[in-house]
Amino acid sequence: MTGLPQDPAEIPQAFADAWMARDAHALAALFAPDAEFVNVVGLWWHDRAAIEAAHDYALRSFFADSTLRPGTIRVSQVTEDVAVVQCRYTLTGQRLPDGTTAGPRRTILSFVARNTSDGWIVAAAQNTDIVDGAETMANAQTLRPADYRR
Repeated sequence: MTGLPQDPAEIPQAFADAWMARDAHALAALFAPDAEFVNVVGLWWHDRAAIEAAHDYALRSFFADSTLRPGTIRVSQVTEDVAVVQCRYTLTGQRLPDGTTAGPRRTILSFVARNTSDGWIVAAAQNTDIVDGAETMANAQTLRPADYRR
């Protein structure tokens, strides 16, 4: 990626391109210095440096062989300079803690972006797993969290 996206609809592909290049620095460069990012299990990173560090670790370990494909993209223009961008992604190739490969995952990644003189920069993002056949989460052990930090 060279510079920020010039259209908010380009953000999801730029994110996926950086992911596929395993380039956490380029991925984090899409975010404002004080950006917020909440991942699928609620880990919450409060600035670009934390977003970069978390993705660098993940892209070098359990996502090292993964493929991230953007699908449907929706852009809601809040104002001329603020947009909400949502994208359905498919993730394959995630490594499980035992070293085997996980099944495919589908997520919706929501970005809040603002237009700057350099292009569109992300102020906040939240990633949500799509769980087929469910309408909410219940603490009945239907979701299996995994912690790779141990």
